[in-house]
Amino acid sequence: MSKRDYYEVLGVSKSATKDEIKKAYRKLSKKYHPDINKDPDAPEKFKEIKEAYEVLSDDKKRAQYDQFGHAGPNQGFGGFSGSDFGSDFGGFGFEDIFSSIFGGGSRRRDPNAPRPGADLQYTMTISFEDAVFGKETTIEIPREETCHTCNGSGAKPGTSPETCSHCGGTGQLSTEQNTPFGRIVNRRVCHYCNGSGKIIKARCSTCGGTGKVKKRKKISIKIPAGIDDGQQLRVAGQGEPGINGGPPGDLYVIFHVQDHEFFERDGDDIYCEMPLTFAQAALGDEVEVPTLHGKVKLKIPAGTQTGTKFRLRGKGIPNVRGYGQGDQHVIVRVVTPTNLTEKQKELLREFANISNHRPNEQEESFFDRVKKAFRGD
Repeated sequence: MSKRDYYEVLGVSKSATKDEIKKAYRKLSKKYHPDINKDPDAPEKFKEIKEAYEVLSDDKKRAQYDQFGHAGPNQGFGGFSGSDFGSDFGGFGFEDIFSSIFGGGSRRRDPNAPRPGADLQYTMTISFEDAVFGKETTIEIPREETCHTCNGSGAKPGTSPETCSHCGGTGQLSTEQNTPFGRIVNRRVCHYCNGSGKIIKARCSTCGGTGKVKKRKKISIKIPAGIDDGQQLRVAGQGEPGINGGPPGDLYVIFHVQDHEFFERDGDDIYCEMPLTFAQAALGDEVEVPTLHGKVKLKIPAGTQTGTKFRLRGKGIPNVRGYGQGDQHVIVRVVTPTNLTEKQKELLREFANISNHRPNEQEESFFDRVKKAFRGD
């Protein structure tokens, strides 16, 4: 199945800004995160969303994608890679054909050469507070480790793997064919040793000849302060063990940050709503506002309107890369009182009579716009 267009995956236009792409990713990743969405298709959708964001959020990758699409700049010959080209020639590799015609020698991969281990991925759900302030914690992951019984050789202790007599230790079987274009060499994986170049006659009873065993390992990690939802942390050397003495892979921890009941995050800034009574908004007041760093005093000027935004500098989230700290934005909402007593109703009626329903400048401007809307101006 062909991949969907990355812009279509995130639901944004090709001219979308970085902020628009980030907001679309945050919204979709929360919707389809496997820890939240139990739909069977959620993991695949989450993976697709993450892949699209990783490309479109990176200027270089995005420019490359806009130019070449999913194929990439190295997928020439109508979108075929070297392996695709080989499959169209009955299993003959393109490199083999090229080198056979022009007399060159194709490079062979040594099956016994050291190779790095595979990378691992772990999704971790953390609280809003842990994402803001960071935390040291321990996770447990399943992974393959070198078998200590055979030290990774796969052979029974006291014995050793033998060089495959069929491929001579190369891991490949070769056949030659003369064609009008020249000599074509067809190389296939040796089915006697499965490409390893070695034959194990007496297998290790612990690992069954694989040289690896499955274990659960505890790993200490430090969650950086300011980490955001969908971001990842690379833990070097904690992936699968290397092959033939190669270096181990890395572990990538992807964070899913839980929502907060009061605060909402946007980058390094946070937003919250603060309810005010009619009297507080009209007469002004000094109120206590909760922040991530404790309560602070906020002065409300007289005549404050609902929706007014106040900024508390430096009360936001520390930047995960150390570039300062965000702000907290407080949006006030004037609450209309309910279940009034008769005395309160009487006072409000008196207030209304004294005011004589004369609108202020803001109200006049608002009513003018309403009138124009009805007149179709």
